[in-house]
Amino acid sequence: SKLKAKFEALQRTQRHLLGEDLGPLSVKELQQLEKQLECSLSQAGQRKTQLMMEQVEELRRKERQLGEINRQLKHKLDAEGGSSNNYRAMQQITWAAGTVVDESAAAYHMHQHQNQNQNQPNHSGAMDCEPTPA
Repeated sequence: SKLKAKFEALQRTQRHLLGEDLGPLSVKELQQLEKQLECSLSQAGQRKTQLMMEQVEELRRKERQLGEINRQLKHKLDAEGGSSNNYRAMQQITWAAGTVVDESAAAYHMHQHQNQNQNQPNHSGAMDCEPTPA
């Protein structure tokens, strides 16, 4: 019976928190409920802020790591007889290569599609010859 009473009290509290069955509550109970809701909202906001700050810190860590990798790659490129002009040229080649690959892939697929259409019989249902007289 104690467990059942506890369960009913929890259900009643849940309904109150959801804004249901508030009519029988006194002004003092409503004020307590309001204070409880404000506290819960504040805790949720604090938790959200904490998670966002953790994400920002993780992104900053990744940024520092990528910056260090970038510095190492620049140093390696310079050490291999390159200058900043070679670095810029490598950037342009990399960008252009990505564009060329995309265009080449599109042309290849278009060519393949045309070849398949030429090699396959006509399945449209139309006859290629004149009908014979009956």
